[in-house]
Amino acid sequence: MEKRPYRVVQWATGKVGAVAIRHFVENPAFDLVGVFVTDPAKVGKDAGELVEMEPIGVIATDDVEAILATGADCVHFAPARPDLDMVCRLLRAGMNVVSPLGPFYRTERSAAACDAIAEACREGGTSFHGSGIHPGFAGDILPLTLTRIMERVDHIHIYEVVDQLANPSNYIEIMGFGRDCEDLLANPSRSADAPYFFAESMALVAEALGTRVEKLTTKLEVAAADEDIVYAHGVVKAGTVAGQHYEWTGWANGRAFISYHFFWRMGTTGMTPQWDCGPTGYRVLIEGNPPMELRMPEPETLRGGTRYISLWTAMAGVNTIPAVCDGEPGILTHRELGLLQTRGQVRTPSGQAQAAEGER
Repeated sequence: MEKRPYRVVQWATGKVGAVAIRHFVENPAFDLVGVFVTDPAKVGKDAGELVEMEPIGVIATDDVEAILATGADCVHFAPARPDLDMVCRLLRAGMNVVSPLGPFYRTERSAAACDAIAEACREGGTSFHGSGIHPGFAGDILPLTLTRIMERVDHIHIYEVVDQLANPSNYIEIMGFGRDCEDLLANPSRSADAPYFFAESMALVAEALGTRVEKLTTKLEVAAADEDIVYAHGVVKAGTVAGQHYEWTGWANGRAFISYHFFWRMGTTGMTPQWDCGPTGYRVLIEGNPPMELRMPEPETLRGGTRYISLWTAMAGVNTIPAVCDGEPGILTHRELGLLQTRGQVRTPSGQAQAAEGER
């Protein structure tokens, strides 16, 4: 007997939330029963309108009680910032939660949050999964999948390459582009806590492979613009920061074991040094026997101008919802979820279905 659709709520309708809403509407495995928004201008609008679709009959709300009253199976929780108290409230109310904001895995620094979530799951008989593309998929389950056919693993490298000029955001200045190079090196724009956030994925990989991360080291280098770089909201002046390379390494057994490399650039040329970091997207490189390499380049085209990172981030969580809903209560990491059986991915694309209807 075919299972009923999973009743879901989308919490927040930014770029990631918009991808999730469109998928919930088009995938028969899901029934979108609620949408929570934080922008007062969105309250009362049809969720379809918020994501450039036809009306779908689900009205956006900022009323938490209205969301709780839906009795949804799962909330895809994707606001701009973490909200541990709200996650726990949803879990205690009997709703499973999947969130790209984590936490992803228990470490010394995430222990308090994990304990609070585990207790809320116990009270509500619910489950929680920290999803995301990185931390998350690119930094843990993907390299672990590759190691399955290796005889020895020496050093795992994960590369995240983002062209901020081709994929503009509202955070270019906040990220430190256009700052004096020496000033950024002395006072990085990324939070000092950021490496420990990603270290949750490092710990997951290490412990799944039978070891543990003993210490975490960080490194930063910058590239200077050769000439002025004009972008949508301003200019990165010649000689200022046009590229950033953060390198965070987890050590195991006294040596470097897993390294995350983040290359953020304002374009692919026109800066010094000119890093050979590959195309925009993700890359996994594993030193060992045999050596392994896998690339996830940025797709050339996506529907409606959706950024690849938003689609990947959303789907990394959305596709886990059936397994999380059907799983045992508690925190479910990639280690507990294992190989996922997703639902509704194999279907006629919406555009083709509409065309077929027109031909009848």
